Amino acid sequence: MMLPFRTSRCLLFLFSLSFVTGLQAQTAQPAEPQAEVHQMNYFKVNVTALVLKNYSLTYERLLSKPVSFVVSYRFMPTTGLPFANNVADAIGSNDPDAQKAVKSVQMSNYAITPELRFYLGRGYGKGFYISAFYRYASFKADRVSVAYNSLNSLDLSGMLTANTGGLQFGAQWPLGKHFSIDWWIVGAHYGSGNGNFSGVASQPLNALEQDQLRQNLENIDIPLTTKTVAVNANGATVKLDGPWGGLRSGVLLGIKF
Repeated sequence: MMLPFRTSRCLLFLFSLSFVTGLQAQTAQPAEPQAEVHQMNYFKVNVTALVLKNYSLTYERLLSKPVSFVVSYRFMPTTGLPFANNVADAIGSNDPDAQKAVKSVQMSNYAITPELRFYLGRGYGKGFYISAFYRYASFKADRVSVAYNSLNSLDLSGMLTANTGGLQFGAQWPLGKHFSIDWWIVGAHYGSGNGNFSGVASQPLNALEQDQLRQNLENIDIPLTTKTVAVNANGATVKLDGPWGGLRSGVLLGIKF
């Protein structure tokens, strides 16, 4: 049966209107939110370590939302003892030999510290965290001057190595899209260390000089450390063995990628 022309136009108009309305409704639906993209790598520099003549670099890799792996490398080129003049002033003029030793000593060191970090809040490298770490450190010292009479002294040199483990608390925040700040609030580590130091005399030591040198070496107080001193006409050796520990703190600026 044929519909009247006017009725056909009306049905065609209603069909077109419903099609356009449906299309607009589909178009107006909000797009599904995209998953946030997290930058998984951080390369950081410890700016506070520069005060102590140390250069400290850190790399962090995010493993999951709460967990990351971090490795730090710190080194100090051969230099004088940090704040040597302040230490010498604290010793005072009553002990000129100790003052001379502090001012003359040259030292260098490096340390490698891997750690596993656990973020407690937001994760993905943001917020407060606690980390467990291990540290291997090596310290080298030269020109450690020890007197054996009123005019002469013996210069010792050697190396001390330490293996320690500890815990650290800190927090990390983003600085824009590509930068971050990592605050090592406080960390403590403890373990063991051992070292060997020796010195050769410029001329053979007589019995009196050997006794005086041995006494001065024995009088160097290193708490909780076993010290073995050997002296002969050619010089002296000192072996150290005992606990080792320290504190860890700092502010690091990082690049995210």
